[in-house]
Amino acid sequence: MEVPALAAALPAIGWALHSGLLTRRLATARRDPLTGLHTRAGWTTRAEHMLAKHPGALVLLIDLDDFKTINDSHGHAAGDAVLTATAERLAHWCGRHGIAARLGGDEFAAIVPTLGTVSLFDLWAALDQSVMHNGHLLPVSASVGYCVRDQLPVPTLTDALSAADAAMYVAKGHGRRNNTPR
Repeated sequence: MEVPALAAALPAIGWALHSGLLTRRLATARRDPLTGLHTRAGWTTRAEHMLAKHPGALVLLIDLDDFKTINDSHGHAAGDAVLTATAERLAHWCGRHGIAARLGGDEFAAIVPTLGTVSLFDLWAALDQSVMHNGHLLPVSASVGYCVRDQLPVPTLTDALSAADAAMYVAKGHGRRNNTPR
């Protein structure tokens, strides 16, 4: 290749590399580095699209019970193991049609178009399993709040999350092991 042709191609190569890096950074920013789940921003965009397509979608908020105790008693690596296990269990429950996210700390969210072959009881059973870490069996349980979007007076994602949040705190008020569906 001649020098003038190479000089002309360099800016195009530079822009292509820069574009690739930006694309990877955006994808990384939309994924939680610990769990691999969507972050709040990435999940919100996808959840709004799902709500537009599926008016009966189920929106869930999940908060781990006594998570601080695990971190304080066993260290942050143990807490990370619990978060990772919870993320895997939630993603498996959502399957390929739902979307799971880690919103921050020990709070997770999910949306599924319909329950289909899974149930909320399946989710509680999955989340309510201990995690083995460095020879210690760490007890895990979660409070889950949920909302069916089309049962809301104003069926927006924000309102569905608010309703699921209120339901989650009602579940927390009933105690760790008493928030199974009725």
